[in-house]
Amino acid sequence: MRSRFILFTKVKLVKLTALVIVTGAVALGASIISAVSASKANAQDVSEEDESEFYWEYSGSASLDLRVFPDSALHSGQRDQHLNPSVVLEPEFLVEWNDGDDRIDFKPFLRLDAQDDERRHGDIRELKYQHIDDGWDLKVGFDKVFWGVTESRHLVDIINQTDAVEDVDGEDKLGQPMVNLGIQNDWGDFNIFAMPYFRERTFPGRKGRLRSSMTVDTDSAEYESDMEEFHPDFALRYSTVLGDWDLGLAHFYGTSREPRFVVRSDRNGQPKLVPFYDIINQSSIDVQATFDEWLWKGEGIYRRGQGDDFVAFSGGVEYTFFGIIGDAGDLGLLAEYHYDGRDEDEAPGTVLDDDIFVGARITLNDVEDTDFLAGVIIDRLSHARSFSIEADRRLSDRWTIEAELRITDGLTDKELQYDVRRDDHLQVRLSYYF
Repeated sequence: MRSRFILFTKVKLVKLTALVIVTGAVALGASIISAVSASKANAQDVSEEDESEFYWEYSGSASLDLRVFPDSALHSGQRDQHLNPSVVLEPEFLVEWNDGDDRIDFKPFLRLDAQDDERRHGDIRELKYQHIDDGWDLKVGFDKVFWGVTESRHLVDIINQTDAVEDVDGEDKLGQPMVNLGIQNDWGDFNIFAMPYFRERTFPGRKGRLRSSMTVDTDSAEYESDMEEFHPDFALRYSTVLGDWDLGLAHFYGTSREPRFVVRSDRNGQPKLVPFYDIINQSSIDVQATFDEWLWKGEGIYRRGQGDDFVAFSGGVEYTFFGIIGDAGDLGLLAEYHYDGRDEDEAPGTVLDDDIFVGARITLNDVEDTDFLAGVIIDRLSHARSFSIEADRRLSDRWTIEAELRITDGLTDKELQYDVRRDDHLQVRLSYYF
């Protein structure tokens, strides 16, 4: 069994390596064509300054993370330690030429975790070639794309896969291989995405905290498509500004970023969870309106391919008191509602199916860029609550500190978070920027 696992892992690595090589070759070819075109244009007037001169930049951050768990571990196999340290390295490389119209960005990611083998991982967040032209731009390679307007859930954000070992809020994303053509005009922006390779979601390992009672076997993922992770995905998005309104319309076809789970047996006959990835169609809309101190936000989706067709909606308001704290700091009050009509038996589970979020944001607007965000999500039927507090502050030109506190209360055995009921934690991150 071990030899089969090693072979499986090698095949996965070979596939991903081949994809990186192909993506890099395409990006290199596009950059060469662009450079040749630029050199021909410059040859027409040798007196002009050479716009193809290369500029490069290196930056990034190194961080020390510490998670503090007050309660003991709940599940068999978890390391029963209250302190979970880890180290994160996020360098950034930039090369540009043709007066900035052509550039290559490379942003790798590496985490070394003291307890969870699955959280000890690396990723290519970005490795893309970008060309900017008159009224259009092209991106080829690994990239991150964000869609959405609401604070506590991003329904429409579907391009990138969630890096679930990083945090429970779903904000961290894996780099997605893609070709992205953008067209800009007076009537708005239109983007076309072609994605040749699917990224599987990450999950905590057997030794890690914040996991289900049954571990998730990410090496045995199953797919609806026979092409598995090489099934091509496509997406279209139109966005525009209409007075005080920001509008986005999109459609996605391909492998769902949200897996269902099927129960299988491991080599010892013990049950385990295996991710199953369906092929879906998803149409979406996101709207944000700005009226003085008020922000009105809404996101909605219609999805087919996971049981019965369903709709989901997130929406709410944010009101900001400007200059109310020390004549410079702002206080924002937030309220949102989440509805999700998916079939729980045939679609991936979701926590936010009939829930209310209320919160507050404090921005001091000081030289240290001090920010606070606190909120609670309340299940309207069971009254279960999930509290979160986030804060960050710049200590100097190169040092920052961040803190996150996550607490659950009132969970029943019907809640998806029930298995992590003893994983309340505080996370502190100290970062150095170079």
